[in-house]
Amino acid sequence: MSAPAPSTPTVVARPVERQEEVLTDAALAFVAALHRRFTPRRDELLALRAERRAEIARTGRIGFPAATAALREDPAWRVAPAPPALEDRRVEITGPADDRKMTINALNSGARVWLADFEDASSPTWENVIRGQLNLKDAYERRIDFTAPGGRTYALRPAEELATVVMRPRGWHLDERHLTVDGRPVPGALADFGLYFFHNAQRLLDLGKGPYFYLPKTESHLEARLWNDVFVFAQDYAGLPQGTVRATVLIETVTAAYEMEEILYELRDHASGLNAGRWDYLFSIIKNFRDAGPEFVLPDRNAVTMTAPFMRAYTELLVRTCHKRGAHAIGGMAAFIPSRRDPEVNEAALEKVRADKTREAGDGFDGSWVAHPDLVPVARACFDAVLGDRPHQKDRLREDVHVTAGQLIALNTLDARPTAAGLRNAVQVGIRYIESWLRGIGAVAIFNLMEDAATAEISRSQLWQWVNAGVVLDTGEKVTAALVREVAQEELAAAEDGSATWRQAHDLLLKAALDEEYADFLTLPAYELLD
Repeated sequence: MSAPAPSTPTVVARPVERQEEVLTDAALAFVAALHRRFTPRRDELLALRAERRAEIARTGRIGFPAATAALREDPAWRVAPAPPALEDRRVEITGPADDRKMTINALNSGARVWLADFEDASSPTWENVIRGQLNLKDAYERRIDFTAPGGRTYALRPAEELATVVMRPRGWHLDERHLTVDGRPVPGALADFGLYFFHNAQRLLDLGKGPYFYLPKTESHLEARLWNDVFVFAQDYAGLPQGTVRATVLIETVTAAYEMEEILYELRDHASGLNAGRWDYLFSIIKNFRDAGPEFVLPDRNAVTMTAPFMRAYTELLVRTCHKRGAHAIGGMAAFIPSRRDPEVNEAALEKVRADKTREAGDGFDGSWVAHPDLVPVARACFDAVLGDRPHQKDRLREDVHVTAGQLIALNTLDARPTAAGLRNAVQVGIRYIESWLRGIGAVAIFNLMEDAATAEISRSQLWQWVNAGVVLDTGEKVTAALVREVAQEELAAAEDGSATWRQAHDLLLKAALDEEYADFLTLPAYELLD
């Protein structure tokens, strides 16, 4: 007779202080149950992603799925009404949960929602994974504080002034190698969700809120269906009413943009909205159409603004879809960050954020993201001017919006072209971000912008596409692997401080940008280098 399967995951990591508070036998048994029930279907869906990408590469096209046309045309269905804590979402602040001071500042920021991030703004070292779970647990128990080296202290404001937490687990493609079940790593999504839900769901209900989630990197309604099944199972497991969990889905892949209604439908009892994840969306477009011809070559990242016709089509379709189905439409990240030392940089950042949020509020969004507490009042003023005392503007149905499949990928409507400065910036951001990520820091200020894994993905993907498309820059130079290596060596020499991580970051960027076989996600090979 074979030995019975272990009831809990095996922990394969050096112990982190207080991890026993997170990795209880009961919590690990729940994670194991999630893994055994849902990882096989996760694997099937990742295989479907590869098939869909192959079809896009073959045809150079993508469209709204014919098989679900009746669902899109059915005017009757709606998502569940928002719970009180998610009724007003006019300003949301983002940031990793693994930093104790940032956790306190985000909760105290005056934003209605804090996206507590275990994904793109977090480097998934084992210490960060455990520390993020502990920080949220401590915050709900009001036993979190922080004293800076200079003696300044940080503590939570009264409960009624704190932001509502919406936690973002890792995407389906990422594993947590420090937790294994039956010899296989647990998907990071299930590890993050499982530990957070198990420890906090009932506690949050007692506080008048609930376990709320942002779902990243979703590529199809079938992936949303998997999440919905996870929620149903988890609520039954914990004895909680169905609909306790609420999820906002990031529409940050081009394939998901064609299935917005289907995604809301699959999650309709648990859905609370969609978010326009603009940076990952650009990465997804480049990734999926990287070899589809010159009409799909994007210019410098910073030249692709939200007023580009294909980005307008994407955001306006999102607002129309959400409001048609009774869901919140949440705007994208303002990556600009203020400077308390340079008044000129500060004013430029504030003005750009003000223009961005004014446009979003005018377009019908119900709220939007910022990356820094100083930007909360700026964004709030933009939405206050449109919403007044109303919690949202779902009554704006945007029936004037009619988006075709072609408009979502009409990249050739841009006048800007790739530049030598843009190539250098891609190399600079790529190396600097990866170096920070390898040291365990996943949200990094670079050139007055808050960078995370999504913007690093754009950088290396554009380099790959420009090399393979033989792009000619504004200087007349052709983008070649040799040119990218030359620029990367110059940037390494300028930035290097003698530590091994700079060389690792340089080498990894070149591998991800220049290898003939394109890696689906930069974080997959990078994870192998993490301690």
